Amino acid sequence: MILLDGKALSAKIKEEVKVEVEQIVKDKNITPGLAVILVGNDAASATYVASKAKACKDAGIYSVVHEMPDSITQDELLQTIDLMNNNPKLDGILVQLPLPKHIDTTTVLEAINPLKDVDGFHPYNVGRLVSNLDSFIPATPFGVMRMFEEHDIEVSGKNVVVIGSSDIVGKPMASLLINKKATVTVCNSRTKDLKSHTLKADIVVIAVGVPYLLKEDMVKDGAIVIDVGINRLDTGKLVGDADFEGLKNRCSYLTPVPGGVGPMTIAMLLKNTIKAAKLREKREIK
Repeated sequence: MILLDGKALSAKIKEEVKVEVEQIVKDKNITPGLAVILVGNDAASATYVASKAKACKDAGIYSVVHEMPDSITQDELLQTIDLMNNNPKLDGILVQLPLPKHIDTTTVLEAINPLKDVDGFHPYNVGRLVSNLDSFIPATPFGVMRMFEEHDIEVSGKNVVVIGSSDIVGKPMASLLINKKATVTVCNSRTKDLKSHTLKADIVVIAVGVPYLLKEDMVKDGAIVIDVGINRLDTGKLVGDADFEGLKNRCSYLTPVPGGVGPMTIAMLLKNTIKAAKLREKREIK
């Protein structure tokens, strides 16, 4: 079994980004900029945002975290996004999810300029991704595809099962794989007999937030398992959606949790921010 080490690969990508930033500063005399909006005081979100800010700083990207109380109105949030849309020094805007229940997430995401949508959640980018056109790709599935590329894992013609159909991971993951000519089955909480699907798969990507859901007897010998899930047990231990210990003797490739897909998410967000910075001139054309 070959371990797909996301921590090592993300470090490599961050170094690539750092070089790209230096080149952009030299050639265009601009510093790529990323704005993150954090609403409320969710501890997990705050930790993730802090990691993004540190990664930006290390890469030479200008970043600003706009913290707002969870009592903020939707109109106030939309006004802030509008200011960021019109700020030429900010190339990327992302709103940390989830948002408080009184705020409509779709309305907020649609308010972001699609050319600054480094999370890839705006319907404009979603549509272009599905249509296999150039777009901003959500960072987590983008990271998974980068892992395949790094390890020369061919997905064309392979049977792939994606477990989980979220807008953030499952749906874009399926679209990316379809665009690469994989045969894709998407399973969700209503899927009957999940095991019957996964046993046929050459590759399984799981992202549901259920500890140890995918077990050894659910995959065939030599299968590739990409575990996007991250769950904290009562003991405090972080584990994935796949039973790593059971699967490690059955799989040809397997991602660990932590240290697998997780680190790739921030690395690919930085890649998207660089992409957005290169579009700055296009945004400024009226």
